[in-house]
Amino acid sequence: MRLAGTLAVISPHLDDGVFACGELLAAHPGSVVVTVFAAPPADPSQATDWDARCGFATAGQALAARRSEDLRALALLGARPRWLRFCDSQYGATPACEEVATSIAAALEEEHADTVFYPLGLFHSDHRLVHEASRAALARRPAAHAYAYEDALYRALPGLLQERLAALLAEGVAATPVEPPSGGMNAAAKAQAVRAYASQLRAFGLDGYDDTRAPERCWRLDVGRPEIPIAS
Repeated sequence: MRLAGTLAVISPHLDDGVFACGELLAAHPGSVVVTVFAAPPADPSQATDWDARCGFATAGQALAARRSEDLRALALLGARPRWLRFCDSQYGATPACEEVATSIAAALEEEHADTVFYPLGLFHSDHRLVHEASRAALARRPAAHAYAYEDALYRALPGLLQERLAALLAEGVAATPVEPPSGGMNAAAKAQAVRAYASQLRAFGLDGYDDTRAPERCWRLDVGRPEIPIAS
């Protein structure tokens, strides 16, 4: 896999980038994590079941704590955050894909990001939206080297990854597995960074984040089926 310029990981929420690409980030200090849903809702006093499970009384309290966790986690990996202005779907306000794509494209341009990792888009509606918006943003940066990473935790659900790859193929998008350039020597650094997201781990439970310890995997997505040479 060829790396060029600044490495950027596009993360739906304040933890997804590290959960899926922590070893990759540790192997490339100076990388940036662009988190899409990193803002509180218009009414920060709003309360949700997920935030309550994480130990928070309000959305404003949750986002302040989660940003602090994100800063600590990324500092441990030698990475830095870039938080976009959208709030996630649990708060009842989902932005349009084009709006998210424009914001991602602007962030990548300003960060001079020439190697980009974005979510494959598994299970969660926010992850699917960020996948589509990332591809739209990357279409504006045709020289960038782009790869879709497997969304940690969700990829462990039986059959979900296979269903997603099949759906992409049905849309005319071929997926080719590639080896992420993490060096395979950064598991301890990633584990420490994962633990920084203490509020989220509380809600997932003791065994709920085991998938963060599994090997990181990513895919190159190409429109159209590749031609496979047949030996004579």
